[in-house]
Amino acid sequence: MKYIAIFFGILFVLFAYFQFNDPDSEIWIITYSVAALACFMALRELWPWWVFAILAVGYLVGAIVQWPAQFEGVLFGEMGMRSMNIELARESLGLGMCAIANGLLAWMLRR
Repeated sequence: MKYIAIFFGILFVLFAYFQFNDPDSEIWIITYSVAALACFMALRELWPWWVFAILAVGYLVGAIVQWPAQFEGVLFGEMGMRSMNIELARESLGLGMCAIANGLLAWMLRR
């Protein structure tokens, strides 16, 4: 669990950092910072498992709601936003990664 928490914690800190040039950066910096904080709290088991489960469900709901009406891909090689559907897909995938990480942490802490 330690390595998974460290990996996702660092990943989400990087995700938060890369959001500084985004038009709605305040939302995404907070979103990824909370996910990173959860990962680092899991290292010392400072939060009960159900907190991670609630975060996982919240992130999963956000990922579903954020999914674009028409999927046009994510174009990782291109940093600009070519269409709103691509931006929504990227945001949805990021939320999905947060949901997976928190779900894994909840499952591991529950055992």
